[in-house]
Amino acid sequence: MKIQVLGTGCPKCKKLADMAEKVARELGLDYEVEKVTDINKIISFGVMTTPALAVDGKVVIAGKVPSEGALKDTFRNLSGN
Repeated sequence: MKIQVLGTGCPKCKKLADMAEKVARELGLDYEVEKVTDINKIISFGVMTTPALAVDGKVVIAGKVPSEGALKDTFRNLSGN
């Protein structure tokens, strides 16, 4: 699973990156985290508000930091666990 955190490095972006890594680790997922900070790359995902989260190239969250439970549900649904 490729987890991409889209954002310019603001505190919310950092929080989302930390939470995504923590949740993926807790769920025992095979994952890699990439932080996408280039504005043009972020826009290429169709994202206009950050932070955002993409999994395997598909945006699943945009414009907010979800609760840890919501993020776990998202990862479970995407991984089939």
